[in-house]
Amino acid sequence: MSSRIISTLFLWTIVGSSLFYFGIHAAVILITLLAALTLHEFYGLTEKMGFKPFRWLGLLICVLMVGAPYYATLYIFDGDELPGLVPGMMAISVVIFSAGILGVRDNTNRIESLVASLLGLLYIPFMLHYLVRLLLLYAEPSVGLALALWVVAVSKFCDVGALLTGLAFGRHKMAPNISPKKTWEGAIGGVLVSAGVGVGIAHFAGDYLPETLTIFRAALIGALLAVTTIVSDLIESAMKRRADIKDTGTLIPGIGGAFDLSDSLILTAPVAYFVFLFLS
Repeated sequence: MSSRIISTLFLWTIVGSSLFYFGIHAAVILITLLAALTLHEFYGLTEKMGFKPFRWLGLLICVLMVGAPYYATLYIFDGDELPGLVPGMMAISVVIFSAGILGVRDNTNRIESLVASLLGLLYIPFMLHYLVRLLLLYAEPSVGLALALWVVAVSKFCDVGALLTGLAFGRHKMAPNISPKKTWEGAIGGVLVSAGVGVGIAHFAGDYLPETLTIFRAALIGALLAVTTIVSDLIESAMKRRADIKDTGTLIPGIGGAFDLSDSLILTAPVAYFVFLFLS
């Protein structure tokens, strides 16, 4: 537990310092780096399952997919977002990988290679690129940045609330065949903590957030993101159980790999983006 706390404080220090000095550019770079490291670990998981993804080509496309919305909008399209850019890259990836399996894979792993390669791109960079799109959602960049931080904080504190509540009050297993330590009591605690954190930040830092994020909405959206976080975490747990490993890596002491860090954001990123797109 102590190593997890130290690692968490260290990571938030890095994030806070980077954003303070470099602003939205640092946010895009950090999201892109996190997506690439997560995809790298995802491909490692699929290899343990017997698949053979196109790892390095997938990582290159991942970096482009996550970073493109911001830099293309900023430097190519004069501030106008191009909504079809990332879906278009996903479509091109299907063509590239489909051609690739015919030349460098044999009949025993062609379909598996295609499925693993494309699923990795769809599940990780495609989903996480919505955090970058969240940064671009408002005319004032600082508002998008503050909102993205709000989403990350709400999502990550669900993990903290679920862990502490589960340790203190957990009795009823939620998904024993996927993650034996998770309980319904812990899940409820995580949702309540996320809602509370969302309300707290909206109250004390409301000047930096969108005007549409009222205290009431902060509680509701915080709870929604928390539920999504729990589902996202269970999906990663199912993958690790299928690959028969405990952690996806050892990059972060007390936490595990990049996938163990980003799992709660993968599903919450698009949910948050479309919620605030509707409210904007």
